This record gives sequence, structure tokens and C-alpha cells, in this order.
Amino acid sequence: MVGALLPWSMIGGMTNRLALATSPYLQQHRDNPVDWQEWGETAFREARDRDVPVLLSVGYAACHWCHVMAHDSFEDEDIATLMNKNFVNVKVDREERPDIDAVYMQATTALTGHGGWPMTCLLTPDGSPFFAGTFFPRAQFQSLLISATRAWDEQRDEVLAAGQRIVTALADLTPTAPPAASGAGVPGIAELDAAATRLAAAYDEKNGGFGAAPKFPPSMVLESLLRRYERTGDTDALRMVEGTCEAMARGGMYDQLAGGFARYSVDASWVVPHFEKMLYDNALLLRVYLHWWRLTGSPLAERIARETADFLIRDLGTVDGGFASALDADTDGVEGLTYAWTPAQLAQVLDPADAERAADLLNVTATGTFEEGASTLQLRADATDALWWESVRGRLLAARAQRPQPTRDDKVVTAWNGLAIAALAEAGMLLESRYLLAARQAGELMLRTHLVDGRLRRTSRDGVAGEAAGVAEDYGDLAEGLLMLHQATAEPRWLEAAGNLLGVALRHFADGDGGFFDTADDAEQLVQRPKDPSDNAAPSGQSALASALLTYSALTGSLSHRTAAERALQVVSWLGTSQPRFLGWALAAAEGLVAGPVQLAIVGERGSGTARAVAGSGTSTELTAAATGPLTALAWRQRPPGAVVVTGEPDAPRVPLLQFRPLVAGSAAAYVCYGMVCDAPTTSVSALATALARRP
Repeated sequence: MVGALLPWSMIGGMTNRLALATSPYLQQHRDNPVDWQEWGETAFREARDRDVPVLLSVGYAACHWCHVMAHDSFEDEDIATLMNKNFVNVKVDREERPDIDAVYMQATTALTGHGGWPMTCLLTPDGSPFFAGTFFPRAQFQSLLISATRAWDEQRDEVLAAGQRIVTALADLTPTAPPAASGAGVPGIAELDAAATRLAAAYDEKNGGFGAAPKFPPSMVLESLLRRYERTGDTDALRMVEGTCEAMARGGMYDQLAGGFARYSVDASWVVPHFEKMLYDNALLLRVYLHWWRLTGSPLAERIARETADFLIRDLGTVDGGFASALDADTDGVEGLTYAWTPAQLAQVLDPADAERAADLLNVTATGTFEEGASTLQLRADATDALWWESVRGRLLAARAQRPQPTRDDKVVTAWNGLAIAALAEAGMLLESRYLLAARQAGELMLRTHLVDGRLRRTSRDGVAGEAAGVAEDYGDLAEGLLMLHQATAEPRWLEAAGNLLGVALRHFADGDGGFFDTADDAEQLVQRPKDPSDNAAPSGQSALASALLTYSALTGSLSHRTAAERALQVVSWLGTSQPRFLGWALAAAEGLVAGPVQLAIVGERGSGTARAVAGSGTSTELTAAATGPLTALAWRQRPPGAVVVTGEPDAPRVPLLQFRPLVAGSAAAYVCYGMVCDAPTTSVSALATALARRP
């Protein structure tokens, strides 16, 4: 365990043991007067030896309210004295240890009715929670510390009993197999129709998105609706996607100057964001906008896809080829300091006429749309003069670059990099080959650094893997990314690596009923083994694995992997029909399940759009990409839901989709297979287009 490996470091006269932590979030607390240490047996042994409870504080580096609580309470000497005297204090980065976060967030939600970060839990020395909450103002936190200490000293039996009751209750809440009475089975058209009906009822016709404020980007639901539109031609599904995507892209949640989406909007109209930018949001949304453009040719969709891809590479790319986790919500402790503008600030950068015109275009008002008279930038309509707008945008961005900038959490998370690899690899095939290069570099980092003795590590930083074991989403999302790399490059190593990851997941994460636990059977044992099939801000481990298993099956013809995917997707039949907003990724996979498998093999066209780094003596890289052939270009642009595409030479070694598929009369040919039944090969682009237009 990490905590057991770290030496104690004296900081500011107090014993704060976070000095050598790899997590940027933990590093933010290294100078607190609180005697923090990392999660591990060392902490719980100390709690037993001192006969005190454990105070567990969970957050993440980009979290605004985590910063507020740190400043108000954890930097306060009086509060620190209470904490150090009466508790063993443990800091956890939820992104580094999602298993710990999942267990105690479930307790927090069960006890309080809501969750969020920072999360504060009080635990017995065996890890059982007896109190849980989220953000506490200083006075309330101080009262909590005093009351909890008194209860521990004077009502110990009741406290211990409460902890045991909570642990028992959490076990009862853990999802198992579908209820027997539900009749759940492999999802089909009826279940997908029912989910779409539910989504339509929750759709916000005025503002786009689903439900009320706060509004989170529903990227996985949008992906499922796009696949539904592809499969059925359901124009209502496309309308919900277009309404939501346009509202998000034109609102304050999208960075109109530099690209990239904030984590969520605090209002229903997408005007004021919670300003942190997360890797997983932008990777998922890149794919959504890419697919919206692929289906409709929307210029807005293409622009947002390109800008989001550029944001990922420019602002989140790391020197070792991966992608950092997030940009902070705050700048110098102030939300929005980097991003918000007043009319006077526009006038400092632009001449009077341009400033007035820009204020009108970007909805920068005298009263402000944000705080203290400042406004978030919105682009409710494209500028009529594109050259003028690019000039203004460039000048504003250059001026913004001179402001203080948010800090970056440069921790590289396996799952989120898997999502970025998949999105950028596809963008490389549809837009520009340089995006594929970035995806390849990240894939190489994952296999070089995050894969240790055949098992994944959750994170790395500065090219060094962390100690935390990978969880189910890491295996599923990285496999998804590697499988997309295989499709884009026809290189066997990506397919083989993905197959190995899925094999580990099937052996160590399966629950025996078709689902998956979040942690491996040989991982650290917590008070509960976490398991949640629902998608939250990112795909759940179960949804991620189901999607990757389905893709792997289509690429290899493995029926056992398809069967495993079908069993995992039974959750759509018993939960997705009633709560589709929380199973978007599973619904998207189920759309592919119903529509396919659809396999597209193209032989004889050299150009798959492959981009590779050419080794040299310097630090520069060179892109080499042969021109994509017409059959390949059409296949990527018009591929049906969940379809797989591979282009290469006939009988390419270790590429199953290209085996036994020769040229036709010496010419490049496309092979299209629906449901393991193949059409006659074609050399004609128009014939391929007709084949791809077929709907099940």
C-alpha cells in the first residue's frame, strides 16, 4: 500500500506525510498543518494503536470546493490541532483511488441523500464509516470534530454498532444480477425503444440537455441517440442531439477562445460553468461532435470537434505522450478569473468598434452573466465575418494568456487516456492524421508504463507508474482505445494488447452473473467490494468492458467475447429502460449489439491514414501518412452503429478481419458483413455506400 511505503516528512513543524505523494491533489495539502497521510495499513494501524477514529477526506485537484475547505479548515491551526489530536487523518485523490471513493461515496449518499466532493467520512479503525458528509464550513467542521470526539470517547459501543449497520446496509445496496421477476435478458429493439421514450420525456426542449440545473454534458446519452438515429432514422433522437450539442457549444460551458468544455453548467441554460476542464468530458464530447459531423456534415460540429481535439493535445498533452487529468476550476483561488470578461477588459485589448462588436457577439454585458459584473463568453451565433472573428479571437486569447492560469493536474489516468485514444484515433481517420499520431503516442505510453507484469496501474506521473491498481474502467476504456488504434492502423499489437486486457478483466473482475465488479478479486479488500453498473460522468467499468468486448468480438469473430458483452448488457433491460440517463454508454453499446456485428474489411488501399513518429536524434516528430483510399474514407464516414473497419493488405498477418479476403480482379475491394453474414466484395464506392445504408 502506498501509505506504508512513504517516509514521514516534517513540514512546517508538523508531521505531514504527503511530501512524496505522486498525486497533485495530495501535493496541494503537503503544507497543511494537518498531519495528513495516504490511505494504507500504516494509517489504520496507527488508529488502532492510538485508539482514535480515522478522518477520511476525499477530493481531487481541480475541485473548487475542495480548495475552499482546504483554505477555511485544513490551513487553520486550531482546526488542525483538533484533527491531529483526535483522529488519524487520511487524504485520498478520488481519481487515483476510485475504489475507495466509490465505497465511501455510497455511504455518504445513503446517509445524506446526496454526494459530491470534498467528501468527509469518519471511520472506525477497521474502516467502517459511522459518519459521512461533503463540504463543511469551518464552524460546522469544528463542531463536527468536537462532537465526534465526544461520541467516540463516551458512546463507543453505539459508534461501533452504527459503523457495522452502515457496512451491512451498503452490502444490501450493491447491485447483483437482474431481479428474477424482471425477465431481463439481452436487450433488443423493444428495450432501446423504451429507453428512447424515457429520454424524450426528460429532454429540455428550451435549453437542450436533460433535467434541470446543474446541467452536466450528457455525452454518453448523446452517443446512444446518434447510434439510434443511424440505426432507425429516428429524427427525434437526432433533434435531441443537435439541440443539446449546439446549446453546449454556444454557451459559456465551452471555451469560445481556446476550445474545450468545462465540467458542467451551474444553470439550465449552459451559461455559467463550473470551470474545471476534465479529460474524460472532452474525450467523450470530441467523439460526440465528431459523430454528429460525420452524420450530418454540420460545420459547427466539425469546428467543435477540431477545437476540442486541439485542446486535448495542446493543453492536456504531457511530455511523455499521455494526457493530463484536468485543468483546475480556480485560478489563484478565484473561479473564472482566467476566463471571464467585462466590457472594459475587452476595450483594453480591442479598439472601440471591435470591442463593442465583440461584446455583442459574445454576450458580455454591463451587468455581467457571471460574478462581479464579469461575463462568461457565449457565441450564440457564428460571426458573419469569419476573418474578423478569427482576428478578434486571436487577440483576446493572447491577452488571456497574460492572465494568471489555472493549474493542471498532470496525473495520467489510464481509463481517461483510453477514452482520449479512441476519440483522437477516430478524429485522425476523419479529420487530420496528426490526431492519430497523438493517439498512438498515448497508446504506447499505456503499454510501456501503465501495464506492469500484465496488469494495469491506475495512474502515472512524469512517466512513472503509480502504485494503485487499475480498476474495471481502466481495462475497459483502454481496451476501447487500443481497439480503435487497431482499426485506424491495422497494427496487430493494439488488438493483441486489448485482447490481453479483456482476458484479465474476465478472469479477475467478473461477478459470475454477467456483470463486473469495479475492483479485481485480488485487489486490496475494503469494507465492501465496489460495484456500480451505472454510467456517471464517465462510463462505468461494466459498460466500458461490455463495449470493448463487443468491439473485440467484431474484430476477431470471437463468439465468447460477444456472449460476455451480451450478458453484461442485460443491465439495459432491467435498468436502462427506466433510468436511461445513467446508462448512456451501455445503451450505445446495445445499439451496436442490435445493429451488428457489422464488419468492414478493405484490402488493397495502402492509406489507412496511419501516422507514425519517425525516430531521430532530436525531439521533433514527423508525420508520414499515405492518402486514404476512397473505400476506406467512405467506410469511416458512413459506418453503421458499432461497426468495425480495418484497411490493409490481403491476409495481413495477425489481423483477423483481413484474413481470406483477396483483391478483386487485382483491385482494392471492400468486404461488408452484417451479423456474421457477408455480402459479395465490391470495388465500387457507390455499391459500398448502398451496403452501408442498410438498416437492420
